[in-house]
Amino acid sequence: MTNLMFVGLGGAIGAISRYLISILMLQLFGPGFPFGTLAVNVIGSFFMGLVYGLGQVSHISPEFKSLVGVGLLGALTTFSTFSNETLLLMQQGHWLKAGLNVALNLCICLFMVYIGQQIVFSRV
Repeated sequence: MTNLMFVGLGGAIGAISRYLISILMLQLFGPGFPFGTLAVNVIGSFFMGLVYGLGQVSHISPEFKSLVGVGLLGALTTFSTFSNETLLLMQQGHWLKAGLNVALNLCICLFMVYIGQQIVFSRV
């Protein structure tokens, strides 16, 4: 039951963070490209790399994993939104933007997981 509460708390923090980051990106860049989704996926990927790396080099409590790894990052990152936005771009005939969205999310997020892990591993 305790882990469930940590997942819920992390999920609330992640969902609120996702909403605020999406609004910020919309204000900064406008509605022409889903920068909000890209931003939360990049940020979430980086922190997932950090959490994974920390788990490999030290003991992380199940509560921390539930709070951050499952709850916060699960609510923050948005693969279902990414998929829907990409499909909408395709349906609207914006093939270049759709391809760019897929490439940026995939490449940058994989790279950010790697960077997050490397930050932890370089300190060990």
